[in-house]
Amino acid sequence: MTNTSPQSAVKPRSHILPIFVGMILSVCCLTVSGCSDTAGNEVTAINSQPPSGGTGEIAEPLPEPPAASKAVGLKFLGRYRHGTRKKSTAEICAFDTESKRLFVVDGERVAVDILDITNPSEPQLFKSVDLAELGSKPNSITAKGGVIAAALSSDPKQEPGLVVFLSPAGEVLKTVHVGPEPDMLTISPDGHWLITANEGEATKDYTRNPEGSVSLIDLKDGVAAVTDASVVHIDFTAYNDKSKLPSGVRVFGKNATPAQDFEPEYIAVSPDSKTAWVSLQEANAFAIIDLETSKLVDLVPLGFKDHSLPENAFDASNKDKKIQLRTWPVKGMYQPDAIYSFEIDGTAYVITADEGDHRDFDGFSEKARVGDLKLDPKKFPNAKELQSPKALGRLMVTSSNGDADGDGLYEELYCFGGRSFSIRSADGQLVYNNGNEFERIIANRFPKSFNADHESNDLDDRSDNKGPEPEGLVVGMIEGRPVAFIGMERHSGIMVYDLTNPKQPVFCDYVITRDFDKSTKKPEAGDLGPEGLTFIPADVSPTGKPLLAVSYEISGTTALFEVVSNTTTEKQGQSLK
Repeated sequence: MTNTSPQSAVKPRSHILPIFVGMILSVCCLTVSGCSDTAGNEVTAINSQPPSGGTGEIAEPLPEPPAASKAVGLKFLGRYRHGTRKKSTAEICAFDTESKRLFVVDGERVAVDILDITNPSEPQLFKSVDLAELGSKPNSITAKGGVIAAALSSDPKQEPGLVVFLSPAGEVLKTVHVGPEPDMLTISPDGHWLITANEGEATKDYTRNPEGSVSLIDLKDGVAAVTDASVVHIDFTAYNDKSKLPSGVRVFGKNATPAQDFEPEYIAVSPDSKTAWVSLQEANAFAIIDLETSKLVDLVPLGFKDHSLPENAFDASNKDKKIQLRTWPVKGMYQPDAIYSFEIDGTAYVITADEGDHRDFDGFSEKARVGDLKLDPKKFPNAKELQSPKALGRLMVTSSNGDADGDGLYEELYCFGGRSFSIRSADGQLVYNNGNEFERIIANRFPKSFNADHESNDLDDRSDNKGPEPEGLVVGMIEGRPVAFIGMERHSGIMVYDLTNPKQPVFCDYVITRDFDKSTKKPEAGDLGPEGLTFIPADVSPTGKPLLAVSYEISGTTALFEVVSNTTTEKQGQSLK
């Protein structure tokens, strides 16, 4: 399934058999990690025939999902509930190797909860740190060797944000100013740099739009030596000269310069701490920073995913209440959220969770449904059939791309996200994409809750908008192998992939601690909306075994898993109370 072209994702496997109706129905009672999938919706075969009129071609033969190797799996240990639903969230978590504590951002309460995970089966609250007097919202947190730092937006968030340094006991040590709306921060593997991705979103009326930026904080002399004057700010003003802007990088905000339009989302740092990659999600691009010179050195467009190829077939409608993976004349913008760097045989790679995102403000919005656009009849002679709500009409796409000549007729359609993960080389070129595996896996294992939202159990609910929505990810080394853990924000499970061969990753398992038989408004529903994932290596783990911590935004819970090698096919039970 290797592919070096950004126009497509993966090559079809000729040896995989179709999924038949009986197979889909036979897995209705399948359980994963102790949660039964009984959402109560009628299930329809994945490869049922499309409506008449040429509304889309079903991928034939529709391949089965990849067999789970079970080489690496997750065993649920326990969870901590941060508060009542809607009044408490758990967004990003970080583990401090010195104190052996887990730090979790709660944006609703404007706090950081510090968890004692000495016994990960029963995590306990050590302390909750109230940050309300310092900023409007904590967005992220990072920790390394006793250095703990949280990123806070100001009020309004268009003003410079803050990095708040905490002691392992939760004392506020220092605050340092960074760019507007620091959305994510991380510490380089060598501990030298703390780096923030400053998103700099516009106001709702789009009259004030600060420049996005990246801030570098030098930690080589310790937190005590850090001041505002020592922060290096990297901006994108060089690309305001649009002759320098690479083709394929999206700049589309209302009256915005490229520097204003770029909104840094997430940062990955190379294992040797020399390079940082910054995802510019809405722009569908990477910025590459040389940490040795503290300079922005490149801007790389990420290309598009061709959904007219069978291996990229997807479900585009939330109105048919069926699982129908079809090919469509649509291009997907990868638009990664979380990214992470890992190394194989001395070569660095970047793995991305291809979530997708759009701009939707009172003063400017790019959201549109295919059914509401005027399609060029020369490019789309079957426009009427395509725009049916049960075909492509409900699909959320951008109105900012696709009408190249500005005549009001769209020659191309671009949807948000890739519904996948990708692996890229150090210079941003596509090495691998897993095509439609996520939707195939979920369709096979959870046919009654396929593409359900994290706030409802309804079948097909998110098919029109980014599907299972991969968002968070982390890579951990398990017995010398890099293993990726990827959170499906909407469906709420964790995909596990072995990355030993970055050109052909191996699917290991899909683990979910959500009960689709329970209302999402009840605690018994389990963990909903994985946002942040943290890997805890065995040599620093409180149990001596590798752990995975996952913070779930919607349920306001943090769950802990043991990472298990050579797992059996037994499902691990757990309590949802």
